[in-house]
Amino acid sequence: MDLHLKNLFGRFQEQFGSGPGLGPGSEPNRGKDCVLGIFFGIRVGKDSDWSSKKQPFPCVQFIGGDGGDVGFHMFRSESDAKKMTGSRETIRAPNVELLRVTYELEALMFPSNKRMIKSLSLEASGTDRFPVIDVARCMSSGELRFRNPTLEELRFVYAFMRAISLVHPLLQEDKNGASKWSRLMYFETFIETVDVQWPPEMAKGHDLVAVTVSHPPGQAYEEKACSTASSTPTKYAEPPREEVFVDVRVNSNCVYRQCTLCEKEVHGDQSQCCALCRAVVYCSSLCQKQHWKETHKSMCGLYKAMMEREEELVMKIFLFPCSADQPCKWLDSLGIHQKGMWRRKCVCYAHYPFGLLPVKGGLWDSWGGLGDEEFPQYYNLRSLPLSSPVADILSHPFTVYYILTSLNISSKNLLLKGKEVILHFLGPEGELDWMPAFAEIGHLLNGSGNIHIVMVGPEVPTNLSGTTSGINSRVRVNLVRGNYQDEATYLPSPHIIVALNCGMESYSAWGGALELIKSRGVPAFFTEQSEILCANAKQVLRGAGLHITHPVTPNPFRSPVKTYCLSNNLPSYSNGFVLGVNT
Repeated sequence: MDLHLKNLFGRFQEQFGSGPGLGPGSEPNRGKDCVLGIFFGIRVGKDSDWSSKKQPFPCVQFIGGDGGDVGFHMFRSESDAKKMTGSRETIRAPNVELLRVTYELEALMFPSNKRMIKSLSLEASGTDRFPVIDVARCMSSGELRFRNPTLEELRFVYAFMRAISLVHPLLQEDKNGASKWSRLMYFETFIETVDVQWPPEMAKGHDLVAVTVSHPPGQAYEEKACSTASSTPTKYAEPPREEVFVDVRVNSNCVYRQCTLCEKEVHGDQSQCCALCRAVVYCSSLCQKQHWKETHKSMCGLYKAMMEREEELVMKIFLFPCSADQPCKWLDSLGIHQKGMWRRKCVCYAHYPFGLLPVKGGLWDSWGGLGDEEFPQYYNLRSLPLSSPVADILSHPFTVYYILTSLNISSKNLLLKGKEVILHFLGPEGELDWMPAFAEIGHLLNGSGNIHIVMVGPEVPTNLSGTTSGINSRVRVNLVRGNYQDEATYLPSPHIIVALNCGMESYSAWGGALELIKSRGVPAFFTEQSEILCANAKQVLRGAGLHITHPVTPNPFRSPVKTYCLSNNLPSYSNGFVLGVNT
């Protein structure tokens, strides 16, 4: 376990940071700003997994900062945490025990801590500060006593540190929770569950454990027994027991919709939807009632919760129309229909294979004749007007950049060291015609490292397979035709694997690809357009023996343009949500 804790502390410091001169995280980052001072609830597996038949330390508070390293205190209960937490220092509450993970000067450390650090091979932060894990107890007399944690307690610490580094970016500030002049940050209620993989010596017969992190402590899912393993851990309430069916017409400009049950095509004005969730489309009340009895009754609450996220997902900053239920009309309204790279956004050029759209001119023509002030590189640095629709296409390269630099620590470190990251990009389609957009990644790298993208998929044209394109001084792309599992042997070994809008449940070829990803142990990230597609993707991934280590989250670089599914009204955006495995 010594090696695993050593690596874990290194990753923890990279993500949450440390004070000036004390380690690699000397720059301010969101991790430190967010977590200090607030309480998290933590649940690792079942209560019966632990010797005391309950969670050892179910309440955690981050401490430190202010120029020093970030540590944390773990409490036996939330009431213990409140007893011991003062505004400036820890209160000595008699006969209350807490586990501490802090960084201390070597000169101030107890000999027992020095021996533990040596046995675990933990490294210093900076030149003279070491991570210290101990359990402190205030006796009735006021005397403090310290002991080394047990192996079981270290196991609990390991699971917490792995989980919090995955889920803490999901915290959302509650700007209405504090007064205008308050120095404290308040956060919206939060709960998320991720799979953590135990090191072999800690597994105890199970490779994975479900770890739930919540804020404030005591949060619980409002899920009912009808939820499935593939459901995203979104809270939802069960619909009323009475089977009430109301004829709710779909408010849609779409010319045609498709009945969820019978798949009959129906005019948008004549279609109707579930009165409770307003997500699922039907051709008639008869299909609606039948679908309710068969499957929808158990899923309606989940769909309702997904629908309620629509307001959260809308990007209101853009000034162009962000609804493309009729793509040709949408493109025409912007003056870019049948122009440049936008030709892949409707069916008018579908007769041309991916990657083989006719190219007339240079960059100006690629972006559909937009003026110099309207196409990239990126909005802020080029003062790009928010009326420009290029964010729709830029979602693809920017999502790749986001995964490389924000979601995967190993690829981020390689880039920071000026090295090359090899990325296998699975199942490219429209991306094959959007190479000018991928040049933007090189501009975003701003002098750090290079990226070698190998695009592999059956849609790569035969005459382009095997070609290399240096689309930017820092980005080059190889194109390979074929299924990933058949071609991977001949490709350079990847540092990371990415698939955008992957439609995992729809393609049988994913089976072989996922088997290969599992055997290689390479971190892989996927995007889907809607939450329900992510739920289905999670089921496929788990069925392939992969565990979800980056939970389903909205992608900050999703397209702002809402897309439409024929059979449901769920919020849907290109690259709308991202999830990851094996990280």
